[in-house]
Amino acid sequence: MTLELTNTNFEETIKTDKPVLVDFWAQWCGPCKMLGPIVDEVSVDYTDKVVVGKVDVDNQRELSIKYGIRNIPTMVVFKNGEIVDRLVGALPKQKITEVLEKHLN
Repeated sequence: MTLELTNTNFEETIKTDKPVLVDFWAQWCGPCKMLGPIVDEVSVDYTDKVVVGKVDVDNQRELSIKYGIRNIPTMVVFKNGEIVDRLVGALPKQKITEVLEKHLN
């Protein structure tokens, strides 16, 4: 299941030893709308292995600034609260899962 991340729950969500995939997106962003269902699929496929969340950049500007989000969609992978990878653009599911797989161990 994909979590809606906000200033309130973001820090506690990313501080886990599981990889955390965070999709920074916006309602008005066409590529974000294309990527959304793929991120949801990844969330289902990796239910017990990866935490998946989304940040609406229009509603959570502070998080976008803090993590240097300049283009959307941008997906950031965290592990133990630290950034371990970053993906920019509407990428295919295979590319996203390849990146997640390398952070599972």
